[in-house]
Amino acid sequence: MHIPFLDNWRKRHGAAHGVAVLGPSQDDPEGVAELLSECALLRDQAESAGLELDDSPRSLEALDQLLPRWRDDPEELPWLGNDAGLYLGTVIVRTVPEAAWQVWPNGQPVVRLPSGREVNVVEAGLDWAVSGAPELSQIYAEASED
Repeated sequence: MHIPFLDNWRKRHGAAHGVAVLGPSQDDPEGVAELLSECALLRDQAESAGLELDDSPRSLEALDQLLPRWRDDPEELPWLGNDAGLYLGTVIVRTVPEAAWQVWPNGQPVVRLPSGREVNVVEAGLDWAVSGAPELSQIYAEASED
């Protein structure tokens, strides 16, 4: 949908930044992980391109190869970027030993690596959706070596 005043507002204020986890997230880490792994929009986009997201590092490589048709839709772009970041975090948490979701006081979910470093996966997903860089597989590779 094209709404001129909204497009102008977005140019001045930038893209919306997606998800916040509210409540006692440390009490139910599996529930938080399940919630953050849904990524419905990204999974639908991938499926329509013939790609099944199986929460593996290989699926991140395949996502990096998709044609970025979502960039044509300024309303969908931030949501897809948010989902891409959450999917990246899901793959890291499920495949990197001792990596875990951490929720900042403002509700922002990040992934804490065994070294203690935190990866702001939502920000990384938004950057990937907008520009294609850095690639999701590259961020995963850096996180898995940390």
